[in-house]
Amino acid sequence: MISLGVGEPDFTPPPHVLEAVKQALDQGFTHYTSTTGIPELREALAEKAKHEYGLFYDPASEILVTVGGTQAIYTALQSLINPKDEVLIPDPGFLCYQPAVCLAGGKPVFLPLLEKDKFSLRAEDVISHITNKTRMLILNSPNNPTGAVFSHDDLTKIAKVAVERDLLVISDEVYEKITYDDAKHYCFASFPKMRERTLVVGSFSKSYAMTGFRVGYVYGSKELIAPMMLTHQYSVACVDGPAQYGATAALKGSQKPVETMVAEFDRRRRFMHSRLNEISGFSCSLPKGAFYIFANITDLKMPSEKVAEFLVNKAHVITVHGSAFGKHGEGYLRFSYATAYNKIEEALDRIEKAIKTIK
Repeated sequence: MISLGVGEPDFTPPPHVLEAVKQALDQGFTHYTSTTGIPELREALAEKAKHEYGLFYDPASEILVTVGGTQAIYTALQSLINPKDEVLIPDPGFLCYQPAVCLAGGKPVFLPLLEKDKFSLRAEDVISHITNKTRMLILNSPNNPTGAVFSHDDLTKIAKVAVERDLLVISDEVYEKITYDDAKHYCFASFPKMRERTLVVGSFSKSYAMTGFRVGYVYGSKELIAPMMLTHQYSVACVDGPAQYGATAALKGSQKPVETMVAEFDRRRRFMHSRLNEISGFSCSLPKGAFYIFANITDLKMPSEKVAEFLVNKAHVITVHGSAFGKHGEGYLRFSYATAYNKIEEALDRIEKAIKTIK
């Protein structure tokens, strides 16, 4: 079985990250840490925001270290959403958004991301879905599952809507380092009047291949971070100590391993895009970010879940059916190219052979 399903880099973390974790263990840093995260990591994150976004966050009160980006999103919703509040989420979108909203007692409202719009979010769709119960908007760029990177123009318009309609925003930016060609990532909090109403969620999982370390973080105003600290304290207490030292080293050390990894993703991206378009029944555009291709399979005239099941049974290849990401994901399959190049080659050969057997 070859998996093109999981969203996990097949790289190991940079050597200086592993060395920092080992040193932390050897030096006995195996106890509880501050609920908000070790000071060294929060200070490094503050420097990152200043250098990369031009934003200033107080390490003591405006940065929270979390158990990955997923827990950051969960904690934000638990802390800021009241029962029956409506939360606007992208469709198709990351699998955890809808359940996390529901667990917080909120009501998910789905915003369409359409292939004809390059899977970007349009401000007019945000406006048309806002009611007097709308509390929050979740953004994700670069996007999972589509690989879309939202343009500066689109984000500017969305920011204006958020201000005018008094929306809080969770900006899920865990794929920020993984962009290609002329695509550029923009931190949503850097747009006019958005810093005070935006929670920027980041993670070390994708950029530094540290998925198993479970280290994420949130930037936000003191007013938004304070209630999150309480929820975080009484749900997980703190994040793994040695892993936080590894994350600090990731930020302070050489970024060459990140560049090398992204270059390899780019090589795989181009091959997978070209190869999929050669297979009957599949069509896809070249994604601008993350490490996914969201392929259109409507020509196969089968539900996406059935196609994914067929590929498991007939080709021994795992993909993720588009309907898992929402109603507007139906008719697509998500392919991850975060696996070895030779495995991708073999998987796509198997898929082509299997598809030819469909009557």
